[in-house]
Amino acid sequence: MSPSTTRHRVPTHASPSSKRRPASNTRARRIYWRRRGLTALALALLATFTWLAFSLGGALLNPALGSSVGSRLAEWGRAHGGASVVNWTENEWYSHHPPPIGGTVPPGEIRVPSSRATVVGATGSHLPTPAPLRPFATPALPGEGEWSAVGRRVDGIPAIYVTSLRPDAVHTSYVVGVAWMDTKLLSATLYSGSWLPGGGPWPDTAPVRPSAARHLVAAFNAGFLMNDANGGYYTDHKMVHPLRVGAASFVVYRNGTSNVIAWGPHDQVTSDIVSVRQNLDLLVNNSKPVPGLRANDTSKWGATVGNAVYVSRSGLGVTANGALVYVGGPGLNITDLANLLVRAGAVRAMELDINVDWVNYSYYSPSTPNGLAALTNGTELVSSMTGTPARYFESWWARDFITMSARATNSKGSS
Repeated sequence: MSPSTTRHRVPTHASPSSKRRPASNTRARRIYWRRRGLTALALALLATFTWLAFSLGGALLNPALGSSVGSRLAEWGRAHGGASVVNWTENEWYSHHPPPIGGTVPPGEIRVPSSRATVVGATGSHLPTPAPLRPFATPALPGEGEWSAVGRRVDGIPAIYVTSLRPDAVHTSYVVGVAWMDTKLLSATLYSGSWLPGGGPWPDTAPVRPSAARHLVAAFNAGFLMNDANGGYYTDHKMVHPLRVGAASFVVYRNGTSNVIAWGPHDQVTSDIVSVRQNLDLLVNNSKPVPGLRANDTSKWGATVGNAVYVSRSGLGVTANGALVYVGGPGLNITDLANLLVRAGAVRAMELDINVDWVNYSYYSPSTPNGLAALTNGTELVSSMTGTPARYFESWWARDFITMSARATNSKGSS
């Protein structure tokens, strides 16, 4: 071959991997996948907003979650994993809205007994009338700490006495109520709800039926949501939530009696027990507030209300002679509640529910001995309580509550 001859390489076929796609194809594929991603995102957002609209919208229209939009929003948030956000929001609000110091009680807020209760045609046994309560604030206002007989009478005997007083000597514009209930004349029933504790259906649930309304004398709130109660729930032969040893327990027995105890290591649900409702630990024991009680201890007595916050609270205790005492109202810290229960004669007591939407005690005064208890003859323990005496007769009421009714052996009462 001559030097002038040019050598030509034989072209080889390029491997498939070395081929380049046209720019137009690459761009089209990117647009395609971008559109698919945006479509998927839009569908996900649509599904989320649809669920949110039905879930949150339904909650905001549900009176069982509270009487205000704020309380319904808070309950919905807690139920959907937002408890920490709700707690922080409430803490911030309460920390910037402390209770007023001093001040005067609104006119008519403290009941002044018009006359001493009279017992007409009494045929059954009953407990002695409670002694007046010494007020915490001085000088005492007219009627403060003095008892009034209210509600349906049982065999002509007043079964419930109520009084009102200021909870301490500092926040003197607040008034709380105390109800004393004669357990020789009244029997307790734990009414369960579809939401609290759940696990139904229940034979005793809202609304209170007419057959029970003929003997109903009073009804009041029970305890915390079960995931906050640090305790259990037993009723209607069902262990809805396991009972905790040491928990404060409201126990209803088959013979109609009831008690407030600390559930012991040897306590068992026997055939004579109808219901056990637990909530936290005892607040009062041996006629004294439990040791170590601190006003700002929200980790144990209601974390939803902030640090040293005064809010609506309620509690239930038992006296040395077996009467039940209920305390409820606004502007209470946990030590105030304990002190009020002790002042009312409780030897043991427990905190019940807190916050204004849930604290409610109502008593009923029908015009005839066996007349139906109803909204029209119901009265709240203090005027600041929300929900009205009608909540226990509403089918939508989904939380548990406690009723006090004329005993079967004392059901011929006179009004």
